[in-house]
Amino acid sequence: MSVSLEVSEFVAVVRLDKPPVNALSRDTRHRLIQVFDEISERDDIRVAILTGTGKFFCSGADLKDRPSADKPGDFLDHNRWTRETGNAIRECAKPVIAAVNGPALGAGFGLMAACDIFLASDDASFAMPEINVGLAGGVSMLRTMFGRSFTRHMFFTGMRVPAAELYRRGVLDEVVPAEELMPAAMRLAQEMASKSPIALAYAKQAANMMDVMPQRDGYRFEQNITMALSRTEDAKEARQAFLEKRPPVFKGR
Repeated sequence: MSVSLEVSEFVAVVRLDKPPVNALSRDTRHRLIQVFDEISERDDIRVAILTGTGKFFCSGADLKDRPSADKPGDFLDHNRWTRETGNAIRECAKPVIAAVNGPALGAGFGLMAACDIFLASDDASFAMPEINVGLAGGVSMLRTMFGRSFTRHMFFTGMRVPAAELYRRGVLDEVVPAEELMPAAMRLAQEMASKSPIALAYAKQAANMMDVMPQRDGYRFEQNITMALSRTEDAKEARQAFLEKRPPVFKGR
């Protein structure tokens, strides 16, 4: 199976497992969408981590599984699944942490960009190399991370950028030695999973909405969420636990 799912203590670990470089075929994209849709609906999952097996996070699209320009509808079908792969992660009801364990290239870089929080190993690297094989794509994703000039620099040259440079530019939250990546991601995931699951789901929804709403409307949207959350059992439990100086026990309602 090209994508695996493991769940423990409210944290899901999703691993790209398609040796040698975790390239994205159509079947792999289908499986990723299926996994993140499942995560959205499982009550025993509050946070997800996306990572890769081996020395690659994801090399991007599988060039052995390209659509045929001579087959009507094949390119459109391929493009639809490509879009929905990122959307399944971005729209997942639970926060998703990217633990980038090696090169994240092209569509692999796009997978990271669809996540909520970015961590990487110090040997990870990033590129949109489509220009090197006579194609172009990904500028809509790059512009969410970089300024105008650097976005175009990466897009027009296909240059590979080390993790340290993305950390310097404020894109990555943390860069650690390879052996410390999953422990760091798991610590963060467990901290997030200790929060009220209903509040966490609303927080993910609010964060996504803020990307597309004006500040005034966005803040009102958040206020409405806060008002709704204040009536939940979890909110009452959080207040009571604070007064009693004990950890809260959340039920997700």
